[in-house]
Amino acid sequence: MKLTTTAALLLAIQGCDAFSFTSSQSFIIGRAHLQKTHGWTSSSSSVHPSSSLTLASSRNDIDVTDKTKSTNDNINTNTIDASSIEDSDILAKLTSELQELFACTSIVYSYLAKEDGEVTVEDVVLACDRVDESASGEGCDDELFLNRHLSLRHKSHLFGRYHLLVKLLKSNYDAYIKTAEFLSPSRIPRGELPNVQDVAYFKEETVTNYLDEGGVALVPDCELDDMTYNDSSLDKVLLSIFRKLVAENTGGIQNDTPGIKGLLIQGRQFMTKELPEGVSYEDHTIAQHTMVKNTLGGLMTPVLPPFYRIFMSGIVPKLGTEFDGKQLGPWFYAPFLTSMVTPIFFGFLVGPSRPNRRADGQRGGLVVEKCKFLQESGCKGLCLHQCKIPAQEFFKEELGLDLTVKPNFVTQECQWSFGETPLPPEEDPSFPRGCLVGCESRKDMAGRKNEALCM
Repeated sequence: MKLTTTAALLLAIQGCDAFSFTSSQSFIIGRAHLQKTHGWTSSSSSVHPSSSLTLASSRNDIDVTDKTKSTNDNINTNTIDASSIEDSDILAKLTSELQELFACTSIVYSYLAKEDGEVTVEDVVLACDRVDESASGEGCDDELFLNRHLSLRHKSHLFGRYHLLVKLLKSNYDAYIKTAEFLSPSRIPRGELPNVQDVAYFKEETVTNYLDEGGVALVPDCELDDMTYNDSSLDKVLLSIFRKLVAENTGGIQNDTPGIKGLLIQGRQFMTKELPEGVSYEDHTIAQHTMVKNTLGGLMTPVLPPFYRIFMSGIVPKLGTEFDGKQLGPWFYAPFLTSMVTPIFFGFLVGPSRPNRRADGQRGGLVVEKCKFLQESGCKGLCLHQCKIPAQEFFKEELGLDLTVKPNFVTQECQWSFGETPLPPEEDPSFPRGCLVGCESRKDMAGRKNEALCM
């Protein structure tokens, strides 16, 4: 085999064992000739019969490297494209969430922007439609986090409807009552009304033909199911303390019956006890009020009333100045804060309650869902003389804040309105005359003069 000088030089330039790709004798001789003639030497003089072609391998390596680089470039490009798409999706979702947030904010503002005197019954009905639509997912994107997990649009319409009712309550009480009775409970749950004290529960009022011994019509008993009360540890402790104070303030009247029933037995025994000669039932009702006020004062300890009088009612303490004892308040926040705190500490007597609006639409209201004291006693006299009147007098005389307590004997709800001046029971049209049909106290007083028990 003839090997040209050009081929030999090309192989020499590559600086590799190009001749080692074969064990052919001709190539071995050619290599020796090239070394002798041109003085060329190779760092690799050994022959490797089993080797592959180094030059071809180098070229193949270059091709593979180029292909790998091209593939990596494609992968990187695809990764960048996927990342860009993902970033775009996240940005689009955030934009949609922000747009929904702004839309809900606009909904709330549209409700709040209405003036009190501008709200009509039609506005409230329309708000009910919007509430129903948003509850079913109509008109909003359920795929958004704000709606799927937070129900923000639905809550915006609920908030708006509530404040439309508040505005109507402030501007036209009679229109509010008629609207609430028309829409509740079919369109608006009773618990979502800002005030329920004069809102009829039943479409038709229950009428009874029962009369007491004096010929006065008896008040129908509550027709709703009794509530089961789950007293907390705090409720049990406060009730225990309260019962001990009642025993002290009634001259030792007590019994072994546990819970609220035992307290009511104490109260009924004190209310219906035989009176000494010369003491009227009118005098005794005042004694009942005094007993309850002393018990409430003992429960609050000597510390809380002075604190409340200063920081809630704005009564100047005795500091040796000309303003001592003068009342500068109540401060504007007193009714609202009192309505927020009271449910915690009076649940042991009345059961669950929640803040709401007073009859004038202002904050500072509190509604008892179903009064424990009234449900378990079934006695209008106990309600009046051992809860309503003494509570009103205690807040006014000891704490410096007006309070109106208005029980509903049909539902056994009870409206507490802090900062509202109460009417005397005999002037309050919502407070019925006569005793309850199933009253146990009336049975205990059978044959005795009892004109002052319930009024």
